[in-house]
Amino acid sequence: MRIQECMSEDVTIAAPAQTIRDAARMMRNIDAGFIPVGENDRLVGTITDRDIAVRAIAEGKGPETPIRDVMTQEVLYCYEDDDMDDISDQMAEQQVRRMPVLNRQKRLVGIISLGDIAQAADGDLVRSAAALNGVSQPGGRHCQS
Repeated sequence: MRIQECMSEDVTIAAPAQTIRDAARMMRNIDAGFIPVGENDRLVGTITDRDIAVRAIAEGKGPETPIRDVMTQEVLYCYEDDDMDDISDQMAEQQVRRMPVLNRQKRLVGIISLGDIAQAADGDLVRSAAALNGVSQPGGRHCQS
């Protein structure tokens, strides 16, 4: 199965100059904990509810802090025509729960999450469990410390 068959296409994008308060409100409004950050029609980062809590609030930064100050700049992404099993393995290896999906012109077209993969696995609990197990290991490349 290709990523484009199971990804979420309705994506809200934040700008790096917006505040973390803006990002938190966007997350509340779309009921998500992850928002891609774009500038000049390019993906430049991502921000999560965890970034706001750990990189901002825990460090004493206020709600007017620009997103660029706390966002994750290293963007791990996949392409819409990538194979779901391959991306599931990459998400487990990289320990990420969500990943922006780009077309081959490198334009954002969606988001793939562990939940999307679990739903698309259509009863393949081994595939879903393997992705979740890899992502849930402590530490890893993208830990907040």
